[in-house]
Amino acid sequence: MNMVFKALSDPTRRQVLQLLQKGPMSAGDLGDHFDVTKSTMSAHFAVLREAGLVDVEKAGKSVIYHLKLSVLEEALLGFAHSFGIGGETSSPGKNSKVEASQ
Repeated sequence: MNMVFKALSDPTRRQVLQLLQKGPMSAGDLGDHFDVTKSTMSAHFAVLREAGLVDVEKAGKSVIYHLKLSVLEEALLGFAHSFGIGGETSSPGKNSKVEASQ
């Protein structure tokens, strides 16, 4: 899970993930959104792959990236649970109103 948080710690990588929410994109198309070198983008892609946040597909000479939401969701749920958020549901009768029928 540390790899996921390392990947999410960088604003460029977070923006890549946001772009991939719209659908799969090639490395070149993703790189066009950033003012950095191809080698820098390649390093960002490597961190995202290593964290399991993206899947990679070769299509001819292109590399297509796909967002893996399940890994991201799992990491965020684990993070929330470590702070005691979302682990319990309230039992019936607690914080609920029951209206009597007339």
